[in-house]
Amino acid sequence: MTKLSNSDGFTNTLWKFFTSVKLSVFILLSLAMTSIIGTLIPQNENPMLYLKKYGEFRFSLFKSLDLFDMYHSWWFRFLLCMLTVNIIVCSINRLTATWKIIFPKTPKFNINRFRKMKNRQEWTSTSTPETLKTAYETYLKKRFKTFLVEPAENGYRLFAEKGRWTRLGVYVVHLSIIFLIIGGLVGSIFGFDGYVNIPEHESISSIFLQNSKLKKELGFEIRCNDFNISFYDSDMRNRNRMPKEYRSDLSIIKNNKEVIKKEIIVNDPLRYAGINIFQSSYGQTKASGLKYEKQAKMGQSIDMPGNTGTLKIEDFKSHFPYRGITLDNVYICVFTPKEGEPEHILIPENSRFDAMRNGDFIISIENLGNHLKITFTETGLKYYTGLQVTKDPGVPIVYTGFIFLIIGCYITFFMFHKKICVELTTAGGKTNVMVSGISEKNRPGMLSVTRRVANQLKHLK
Repeated sequence: MTKLSNSDGFTNTLWKFFTSVKLSVFILLSLAMTSIIGTLIPQNENPMLYLKKYGEFRFSLFKSLDLFDMYHSWWFRFLLCMLTVNIIVCSINRLTATWKIIFPKTPKFNINRFRKMKNRQEWTSTSTPETLKTAYETYLKKRFKTFLVEPAENGYRLFAEKGRWTRLGVYVVHLSIIFLIIGGLVGSIFGFDGYVNIPEHESISSIFLQNSKLKKELGFEIRCNDFNISFYDSDMRNRNRMPKEYRSDLSIIKNNKEVIKKEIIVNDPLRYAGINIFQSSYGQTKASGLKYEKQAKMGQSIDMPGNTGTLKIEDFKSHFPYRGITLDNVYICVFTPKEGEPEHILIPENSRFDAMRNGDFIISIENLGNHLKITFTETGLKYYTGLQVTKDPGVPIVYTGFIFLIIGCYITFFMFHKKICVELTTAGGKTNVMVSGISEKNRPGMLSVTRRVANQLKHLK
């Protein structure tokens, strides 16, 4: 008698440990209990709020246990990994026996069991057993995968079955759970969720992670080309007007090239390289004072920064009477806003401080001989767009899990193994026909199948 080595003994012990039902119950209860804790303790709040609510001692204890972000804690991930291994090992352990049932070398049928079924259908026929056997055999072979004929006293027994493979439905459900858990772990470990505020006409290449002061480099730039907001009709003097819609015109810039451009609104994000950029909020900030320089000639229209409109320099006057005074060296321009009617503005030459103010810019013009140099200087307040930037590489895996879950549930609940027996015996010059069916899990459904087969066979001669 051979003795197991220490390694074999340890492997068997470990295998039995992971096939234990008690382990499954313990892990599921642990996940349920910790999920309750995650509901009672708000997750990912400001640390100062936790300190004020729980006090210094409990704050330190809860923080050391990662209870403030428990769904990303090492122990919660460990429980999910244990559950995954438990499901895999249990499935493999039971699949061996199930496989032999699904793919037997020789299918076996017990005639006595069929005779005892309450769903059996019986009638008599004037045709001989041989004639009926030929007709029934053709019908059953077309509709069932496995078919077997046995000679019997005074007749024949015809056995047919299909759907043995439907026993695999529960394993498809197990596989879907594994995909869902792995997808969640991948997203938790390798994904991120951050935010950033970008003023109009500016770019960023990094974001701040949620509930953290850590910055994360994106590997590309997000540029806010323009920001637009509309409000519900109300008193224009009301500063607390409700926004109707706000949208951001964004560009993704990589290696100094624009690779994608899209105008986003709430629930319509920009997606790039597996990263989702959502419109989240907005606000106003003081202008940075940046200057934008453009060149133009007399009579030429140019686009103003931020897609705010166009500016056309129509004429130049060395002396121009204006409201009782005379202005020297004045450019007469036409400003056409993006939305609205054109308007004339006067811009004195080489004057920056006294230049005509328009929108968020101070405009100045300088004559360089062969062309005009127009400078736009940002001033006052301007909008910024608040973006939520997320990445979850586990999403495709989770979607795959949902697909397998739907398939597995459909197989498990709507498909089943069907066995049919047709017994033909002669008595008194006639043939007695019995049709009976067996199903291990769906007896009402098998009754319907048996009746349908019997009704079809009654019309065959």
